Amino acid sequence: MQLKHALKTLLAGGLLLLASMAVAAEPAAAPTWKRGIENQRQADLGNGSFLNPVFAGDRPDPSVLKDGDDYYLTLSSFDAYPGLPLWHSRDLVNWQPLGHAITKNVGAIWAPDIIKHEGRYYIYFPARTGETRSNFVVWADDIKGPWSEPIDIGLEKYIDPGHAVGEDGKRYLFLSGGDYVQLADDGLSVAGTPKHVYDGWKYPESWDVEAYAQEGPKINFRDGWYYMTTAVGGTAGPPTGHMVITARSRSIHGPWVNAPNNPIMRTQSAAEPWWSRGHATVIEGTDGRWWMMYHGYENGYWTLGRQALLEPIEWTDDGWFVAKGDDLGQPLRKPSGESVGQHGMALSDSFSGSKLGPQWSFFNPAQDEYRRLGFTGNGLVLQGKGETPRDSSPLTAIAGDKAYQFEVEMDIAPGAVGGALLYYSDRLYVGVGSNGEKFIMHRYGEERPTRLPPGEKGGKLWLRVTNNRHIVTIHSSTDGTTWQKYPVQMEVSGYHHNVAGKFLALKPAIYAAGDGAVTFRNFRYRALD
Repeated sequence: MQLKHALKTLLAGGLLLLASMAVAAEPAAAPTWKRGIENQRQADLGNGSFLNPVFAGDRPDPSVLKDGDDYYLTLSSFDAYPGLPLWHSRDLVNWQPLGHAITKNVGAIWAPDIIKHEGRYYIYFPARTGETRSNFVVWADDIKGPWSEPIDIGLEKYIDPGHAVGEDGKRYLFLSGGDYVQLADDGLSVAGTPKHVYDGWKYPESWDVEAYAQEGPKINFRDGWYYMTTAVGGTAGPPTGHMVITARSRSIHGPWVNAPNNPIMRTQSAAEPWWSRGHATVIEGTDGRWWMMYHGYENGYWTLGRQALLEPIEWTDDGWFVAKGDDLGQPLRKPSGESVGQHGMALSDSFSGSKLGPQWSFFNPAQDEYRRLGFTGNGLVLQGKGETPRDSSPLTAIAGDKAYQFEVEMDIAPGAVGGALLYYSDRLYVGVGSNGEKFIMHRYGEERPTRLPPGEKGGKLWLRVTNNRHIVTIHSSTDGTTWQKYPVQMEVSGYHHNVAGKFLALKPAIYAAGDGAVTFRNFRYRALD
């Protein structure tokens, strides 16, 4: 009866007292928390083979640079800042983080291209704010930085720039829709007018795709040919939509001739383990074998975002290449090269450092967002902003597991509201917040009650969020030992791009709203079986 009464009160829009939760549900046993790399389904099987994904979780539009025996990678980071994450590998399977190439918010960052030219590293990328978009470049003389401030190079009509050097020694950017433009010799501005050079490859009308969407051109040079590898078919929508095509030319200026075996790769059936596969970078391995790295959605798990996949390719006698990974459902022979260490990074954070951990990013931050942060040596102090997760720029992290759990300890100052979430965007999220005295439920990107006034006293609270294959349960504790189950469970399989747009993923998150601050301690994450 007490549970029914609490639930009825909640659904009517009332506030749940923390004390009422103690009688509303059973205590939950404390989990055993693992240490180390907690968010990656390990791709390297340790027996000379690997299993996709090589990057679990939201790792869209991977761009890979081969630099001697080293590989460097960056990805679309969209509204997450710091953005343009940088990773290092020597075997294309095990990757270690190097940091980020941008902190200044220039909008949602889409498909980048990382390159090296005459000893300097560059990343070209488009960014969008509302209906306004442009293309930018950042550069560094050391891959670890410091990276330059973003330089706006315009090209507002285009996305997905891909860098190339022509037979004339000049630098070019290939763009969405089959256009290209010359760059200045320093690569930091446009030196000409975009020209159309490639009409793409047209798939059969009977195929189920999202849209034609010719995008993501990447240029390789091999045996006297320039190869332009491109994505068509749309990056989401039907599972069978996205694909990889290629064309080649003796000159950077064309004409470009389509491969006779296009598409090189696509998801052909919704029964396959990976959906909407496309947007490939073609990479030479250290032993002469070649690979494509691209993204795809895991069957049934659009919520995890587009994950990074690695597939072997082989060159044919007539100078084209074919995909050799089938549907990627089985282990594949691992590329050569030494490991740089254990793949990925831990999501758990004791908040004992003096700066924000590499796993965290603000959602769509203001230019002065980092002023909200303080570090005590045993806690992260986050000044409140806005009233709800919608306008508070939560801190988010990328989860790569189908089932996982995280918990966090919070000291909520008077005037503040703090909480733990699964966050897709400012329009769609779930979780629970508290002012230290009462709860507020977040579901469907809405609040119940509509607004939780900041508490006069504040309080201490632990929250635990479990996402078990789309089923979300939440527990709370006032001492970190005895846990009570929140009386509402949630189902989140629809929290993804095909429902809400924006090409994002559902991520673990923490937030602070109101006029006070919330001190977060001991964020702990673990994968579930």
